[in-house]
Amino acid sequence: MRRTIDWDGGPGDPAIATVDQCALPHEHRVLRLRTVDELIDAIKRLAIRGAPALGAAGALGVALSAYRHPADEAAVRDEAARLAAARPTAVNLGWGVERALKRLPEGPDAVLAEALAVLEEDERANRKASRRAADLILQLCPRRPLRLLTHCNTGRLATVAWGTALGVVWHLAADGQLEYVLADETRPLLQGARLTAWELAEAGIPYRVLVDSAAPAALAQGLVDAVVVGADRIAANGDVANKIGTYAVALAAARHRVPFVVVAPESTLDLSIPDGGRITIEERPVEEVTRFAGQPVTPPGAGAFNPAFDVTPADLVTAIVTEDRVFHGPGAGQ
Repeated sequence: MRRTIDWDGGPGDPAIATVDQCALPHEHRVLRLRTVDELIDAIKRLAIRGAPALGAAGALGVALSAYRHPADEAAVRDEAARLAAARPTAVNLGWGVERALKRLPEGPDAVLAEALAVLEEDERANRKASRRAADLILQLCPRRPLRLLTHCNTGRLATVAWGTALGVVWHLAADGQLEYVLADETRPLLQGARLTAWELAEAGIPYRVLVDSAAPAALAQGLVDAVVVGADRIAANGDVANKIGTYAVALAAARHRVPFVVVAPESTLDLSIPDGGRITIEERPVEEVTRFAGQPVTPPGAGAFNPAFDVTPADLVTAIVTEDRVFHGPGAGQ
């Protein structure tokens, strides 16, 4: 399966095919989702995750609903609303839903055509944005070959294909300009250790996994030339919401004057929100922290603070790179 998520429908049997990201790295399992409820469940349990992949899921989900309810526009809009709310921080999910809904009056085929256009655009946009970011990092960092640190998973698994921040790695490796990647494990579901490491191993790129709290130590020891991350929502002032732990990495990068570069598609920009304080931060189930591999790791009744994302202030960001432009942030002097 070349794409992480794709349409897999036939006459009378509309469906979405997607890689089950909860099964990796031990099993490469493809799910076939036939209802919006199944899609919402896959999104909530992070079988589908990553901002661009969620945008594709949103658009495909509206197409799925349109085929399931061809004569009931109200039912489609109701399912679309529930789908868009499945993960409130990730702006791409609602963006994909709204984009497909605009074609709903034209019928299911038109909705699917719009959803497929979202998929087709994804890889082109990500390749372009990550090439821009790779060139920028080459300008910012004189040392060769480069040593990068990344957080969470931003490769092809987080998108329809190719990747955002991890796409920078693919470009630099192809250019012969990459020494290694340090991949934060990413709490609490280990997206870095399970998914980023799997993608890097598959590509034959040297890497090491490090616990999230070791990233500042790696920066302090001079093991990192640049930090490159993705984003789930970017406010008008350049504040960036990304996987929990990103803010701590940005603070350490600023302290040690290491460039901190964000790579995301234009669809991740939310200019309706003036700053990161207005971004709704999803909080995940307590059990993701209090249990590990199904076994309790805390005393009975322990609570947990388990936000899925944090907000990195714009003044810590060296640059935000999209497929169309580069925003040089207040942190550009790092």
